[in-house]
Amino acid sequence: MESRYNTIIGLEVHAQLATKTKTWCRCQVVSHAIENTKVCEICSGHPGTLPSMNQKVRDFAILLGLATQCRINLLSFFDRKNYFYPDLPKGYQITQYDVPICQDGHIEITSDNGEIKKIGIERIQIEEDTGKSIHNKKSTLIDLNRAGTPLLEIVGKPDIVNSKEAVSYLKKLHALLTYLGISSGNMQEGNMRCDVNISLSPKRSQKRGTRTETKNLNSFRSVEHLIELEVQRQGQILDEGKKVIQQTLSFDVNSSTIKILRTKSDANDYRYFPEPDLSPLAFEQSLVDKLAAQLPELPDAKKSRFQGQYKLSSYDADFLTSSKFLADYFEKAVKFFRGKDAKKISNWIMVELFHALNEVALPIEKSPISPADLSELLNMIDSGEISGKMAKEIFQKMFDEHKKARTVIEELDLRQINSDDKIEELIDTVLEQNLNEVTRYENGEKRLFGFFVGQVMKLSKGQANPAKVNKLLHKKLD
Repeated sequence: MESRYNTIIGLEVHAQLATKTKTWCRCQVVSHAIENTKVCEICSGHPGTLPSMNQKVRDFAILLGLATQCRINLLSFFDRKNYFYPDLPKGYQITQYDVPICQDGHIEITSDNGEIKKIGIERIQIEEDTGKSIHNKKSTLIDLNRAGTPLLEIVGKPDIVNSKEAVSYLKKLHALLTYLGISSGNMQEGNMRCDVNISLSPKRSQKRGTRTETKNLNSFRSVEHLIELEVQRQGQILDEGKKVIQQTLSFDVNSSTIKILRTKSDANDYRYFPEPDLSPLAFEQSLVDKLAAQLPELPDAKKSRFQGQYKLSSYDADFLTSSKFLADYFEKAVKFFRGKDAKKISNWIMVELFHALNEVALPIEKSPISPADLSELLNMIDSGEISGKMAKEIFQKMFDEHKKARTVIEELDLRQINSDDKIEELIDTVLEQNLNEVTRYENGEKRLFGFFVGQVMKLSKGQANPAKVNKLLHKKLD
């Protein structure tokens, strides 16, 4: 498809904000509560009620706008987006249409050729979430606990050309949301959801193709998979000389199938008009300056610092700063590590720790091994108390049983044997037990040296210091 068609991808992301209360009322925002217990007259859409702006939502929107190089509009407006759906009790959604709070920003990603590419952000707007429909075999139930929960909709420009760029953009946006502390970014719980717009056009054509929109994807993998399938689907339609229809789609992750929901609605169908119950959102530049001064160290800046301060490669630094929790874990581990080479910490986190976490689907913030405990294990390797091979066995038991390294070592009696006298005793025993092999070695079969090393390590149950075994064995045999 890439050889015949240009692919244009635009992403619209909805991020739930980490406020204590909803956008227009004082109802609590709670993920797991009994259905319809976190509602009031305002968020359940009773006639005659008046919304009141949660100022924290405004501040969070400004922070994300600053982090994405947006223009912050000191005067913006709220609008009504009208449509009927059972989980939208008012019959309309309060959002921003003509003039949103943030516009014309960008996020930088690394493209396939290794170059930095800017993905434009058209707008960041404040809006409210709907309720939740719960379907069973006989009926559909409505839970309004989520209705009125604050969202930021981040509308990206159609600058993305393939699934890998889309995932890179989403991961960078996810990192920004969590670094700023304005959203948990928990995609499994719907805290960050993505709508994917895709269109194809022939390579030499100047006209943009008809786009489809796939709603509510909640994982990086599902976005990547959907894009690959939808590009293939649209390409096959165009190959057959047919036209792509502007439609709203859904993606079934379990069956990897695309379903048509409806013919796409345009903006006119929503009958946008200014929200009469809310004043324009106005604030001074001094508020923007105050929030700018509170910005934390963001992923790109942290990556650059990690490369300089800890002498990490671009790949390692990029991996470690992809999540605030991960970056914090690494720096805490470095703090407790007595060695000078932070690369050792990086390797253990990226390989051993992440392999173990992925096996049980745990995020880094719920790791059974704390940064201090991981550093204690690596300090023992550096001091010669244990070998690297033994450390991996100890690490797994630490992870599985939530124990400290020293506890595991004592339980398994895994201390490394470093005494020259003890290692020489082991060597003497092995040589006495293998006199024929000793003779063959003396007659020129030097490859048997590895055999003797293996026998010594076996006799010591892997606890003899390998470097010392090699040195003392050479001394004995030669």
